[in-house]
Amino acid sequence: MRKLGLTISNYRKKNQLTIREFSKQSGISTSLISQLERGIGNPSLQVLEIIAKTLGVPLFTLFIDDIDYSSLISKKENREKIYRQDNEHIVYDLLTPDFMKTNVEVLQMEIKPQSKTTESHYQHDNKEEIAVVVKGKINVQLEDEIFLLEEGDVVRIPKNMRHRFINESKSSAEVLFILTLSFY
Repeated sequence: MRKLGLTISNYRKKNQLTIREFSKQSGISTSLISQLERGIGNPSLQVLEIIAKTLGVPLFTLFIDDIDYSSLISKKENREKIYRQDNEHIVYDLLTPDFMKTNVEVLQMEIKPQSKTTESHYQHDNKEEIAVVVKGKINVQLEDEIFLLEEGDVVRIPKNMRHRFINESKSSAEVLFILTLSFY
């Protein structure tokens, strides 16, 4: 619970509050706040809920351990490759470090000449997608309409929208994808 104490202390300092003022604001005794800040208190779930509400953060954030900074790095040689139906023509590099612990995934796709991501359309039930053409030209099919995208162009693909990418050119194309959970 050392992190909890640091969180409370940092919040108090940022808001220029004494322990007594934080106690008054939260309804938690000054002695318990002092113990928590020193890492020796043992708060109940009810107290943790009150602290989270006072700090204006979701309860689960009080349980997140300190970050292992090396887990935030994704080295090119260690990246996972993701293959779609035709792994000779389409390869995705998973760029997001430790992607299972975040609500954002970043992928880079290389699509070979005369290839498409899927024979039919693809859609995400719970993710919104942003795609940036990094190299070359590529067509994006959104539902039944096709649009030509060139280097630097961006497309937003809302959740549940049927889509696919088609490379009709004689050169490879690269597309950077950012997928995030959609909350609407």
